[in-house]
Amino acid sequence: MADTIAVIGTGNVGAALGTEFAAQGHDIVYGSREPGRADVQELVARTVGNASVMLPEQAVVTADMVVLAVPGTIAEDVVRGLGNLAGKILIDPTNRVAPGEDGYFNHTAEKSNGEMIQELVPDAYVVKAFNVLPAATMIEPGGPVTIPLVGNDEGAKAKVAELVTGMGLEPLDVGPIRAAHVLEGMLTIWLNARQAGTPYEYHFRR
Repeated sequence: MADTIAVIGTGNVGAALGTEFAAQGHDIVYGSREPGRADVQELVARTVGNASVMLPEQAVVTADMVVLAVPGTIAEDVVRGLGNLAGKILIDPTNRVAPGEDGYFNHTAEKSNGEMIQELVPDAYVVKAFNVLPAATMIEPGGPVTIPLVGNDEGAKAKVAELVTGMGLEPLDVGPIRAAHVLEGMLTIWLNARQAGTPYEYHFRR
């Protein structure tokens, strides 16, 4: 059954998830601060099915699910500006990290973006997903890549798991939203390996 999915953000992650979800038959509404921008219009054009673009607060109005494909440092502010999200599934692929004085990255959220967003919108169903792999791997995984999911609502996680499976990836339920800080911290390992001169392909595999 097709859902309407609002994808807030039109960068690499938003483009990857929007096009992949559209290929599964879902209606995609991109949320952009500049809906008329050429690259945004190009993304809408190459997204199959009933794709459109609106301002972020407009995009979520009729959506069943909302993807927060924005930089982790502004995720809370973006959520505050989206209006009423009650009853919607909110997919959170964000990470909040920043480099220290030595160039190595730290996880900078006191808890995690996932937990803080759930506290901001207690009547929405936040599911942490898609934050432990780069956008390119979402499209071309090259193997049995696992997508860990955390969230407090089992039904919401099941819906997100269907999207994951539809992408040819493997969903893995790893607990409630309080486990989000573990998943968000994983990004620092990848970044710091690159900083140390030992980069590797970044994804989770069961």
